[in-house]
Parts: sequence; C-alpha cells; structure tokens
Amino acid sequence: MRFRLGLTGSIGMGKSQTAAFFAEAGCPVWDADAAVHRLYGAGGAAVGPIAAAFPAAVTDGAVSREALRGIIAADPGALARIEAIVHPLVREDRARFAECHPGAIGVFDIPLLYETGSEAEFDAVACVTVPGEIQRERVLARGTMSEADLDRILARQMPTAEKCARADFVITTDTLDHARAQVQDVLKEIERRTDA
Repeated sequence: MRFRLGLTGSIGMGKSQTAAFFAEAGCPVWDADAAVHRLYGAGGAAVGPIAAAFPAAVTDGAVSREALRGIIAADPGALARIEAIVHPLVREDRARFAECHPGAIGVFDIPLLYETGSEAEFDAVACVTVPGEIQRERVLARGTMSEADLDRILARQMPTAEKCARADFVITTDTLDHARAQVQDVLKEIERRTDA
C-alpha cells in the first residue's frame, strides 16, 4: 500500500460518512467494525477462542455481541481478555487488506485507533470532529441509546480534543459539503507527500 491513512473519531462525529467520501474518491476503505463482525460471525476466526474463554458468548456458531456485553458488565476483567483475543485477529485482517491494495492510498476506519495504540501503524491519521452538542444530538437522534449509554461510551474514549491534537489532519463534519471538500484537501496533501 502506497499510503496508509488511519481515520478515527468518537461516536456521532461523522466518521462513517467521511469514510464514504474517501471511498467515493477512489480509496479502498477498511472498516474495523465490519472486520469484527466478520470475526464474530459463523466460521469467523474469533469464534473458537471466544468460545474457549467465554462459552456463554457463542450461540449457533457465532459470537453474540449481546452476550458479550452482559459478560463485560458482570466481570470487569472480561473486556481485557476479549480484547487480547480480538485485537491481534483484527490486525491480521487489516494487514491482509493492505496487501490486496498495493499501490493505493488506503483508509483505515478505526474508532478506537488511539485507544488501542494503533497510530504507529499508519503514515498519517485523520480525526473527524464536530462540537459536542452536535455529536450528542446526532447519537440520540438514532434512538438506539440513552444519554447514560452515550456518557458511558464517551467515558471509555479519549477526549476528542486530544485525538484532534494528535492527528495529522482534522476533518470537521458540520456539513456534508464541508466534509467532502476537506477529504479532497487531505487526498491532495497525501498525493503531494507521496510524489515528493
């Protein structure tokens, strides 16, 4: 892969839409959440090791995310054990993806990029952001979680200001046109760097 761009940002910041703009511009995009779904699905590489560690988490040959959430809620040490199983498998999946796109500017959509210490694996990192009130509005409008759920998620994530300070590029997703224009600017800068 010619250039590896890590794409990160907290929940409700517009990361998926930004990834779609990179794909629209011709970049292959690897999605960490989709990779975990593959690993947890029937026949996925995580099913056996998770079943060995947490037999109740596997139903019909696939890992149940709902069961995992229950296990994590009941056992504070469970999350670290699950991550120790899943993170290396996710890294392998990511490496295979990169090998399949040798000349490309690849985009790696990773919500917890900084939290998992993965930033060193990329040539640059772009962080998506919007003001906190817009983030909260977007997430709660989905109707899938309460304010308390959102607060719990945010408490586990690095603050957005810190992510933005560490990133090479910051993309503000206040409007679709503004986000798309910034994606184009990021790609121009990457082209400039790789041509130099």
